[in-house]
Amino acid sequence: MEHLLWTEKYRPKNINDCILPERLKKPFQEYVSQQNIPNLLLSGGAGVGKTTVAKAMCNEIGCDFLVINGSDESGIDTFRTKIKNYASSMSLSGGRKVIIIDEADYLNPNSTQPALRNAIEEFASNCSFIFTCNYKNRIIQPLHSRCAVVEFKLVNGEKQKIALQFMKRIQHILKEENVDYDDKVIAELIKKHFPDFRRVVNELQRYSQFGKIDSGILSQIGDVSISEITKHITQKDFRSIRKWVGTHEVDSNTFFRKLYDTLYDFVKPESIPQAVVIIADYQYKSAFVADQEVNTVACLTELMVNCEFKE
Repeated sequence: MEHLLWTEKYRPKNINDCILPERLKKPFQEYVSQQNIPNLLLSGGAGVGKTTVAKAMCNEIGCDFLVINGSDESGIDTFRTKIKNYASSMSLSGGRKVIIIDEADYLNPNSTQPALRNAIEEFASNCSFIFTCNYKNRIIQPLHSRCAVVEFKLVNGEKQKIALQFMKRIQHILKEENVDYDDKVIAELIKKHFPDFRRVVNELQRYSQFGKIDSGILSQIGDVSISEITKHITQKDFRSIRKWVGTHEVDSNTFFRKLYDTLYDFVKPESIPQAVVIIADYQYKSAFVADQEVNTVACLTELMVNCEFKE
């Protein structure tokens, strides 16, 4: 599978190769040089490198580690059968062990997360825990207090530098895969999905099947215009709304943001506050729902029913 997926084939194996601002990279390099990984809570958006950093530290140190996906194994049984057994056993190499819990914000906050609070202390001499999450507010406070919290967030002046590093890494990947490319197209792809590096690489692999990545695919990676969907909302045309959502593959967070940015173009001023509350509610729900299409249609339907629109 690692040979099939570019995201795994080109995943950095050490901290130095990770695409991060220096202020974030330096502490991880210190952990590696000291051969000691503390309990960590890594938070940030999808694809920014949280899991990559966790694995890279373990690989550089050479310690035994276990990766658990919190969205797939969120119940207390995972804690009893996997986490506790692994943390309580000795490492074959004689050093500390590490448990990486990916997407930890999906762990049950009423059972699994409280159990982990005690496990961190019980197995402190033998095992470290690294939690990764998109929404740190969904991690209970006792876990926050037992971990060093690191936010993968870019501040002013860092975005351009990181985007440039993205560009260089992508050029390297495409050269390794013998794929012809146009720098302008790569720049557009990065602009659309930044800072989700995983999404960029996955999209590149998909487009590479055409033989080359050039201006011919710009129409596929360009931002989706929402003028058509706002027209359906104002006309209260539910059938067209559902059809539009079903035929347009859009990132939910990006879509909700664009909808929010264009409210004044089609919603009457007195309805703006209500529209903002509705969009915020469904944007939050998008982190939990099984079907994003249904969630998006529900949001647009509620806007259609509860807001007043410009003619």
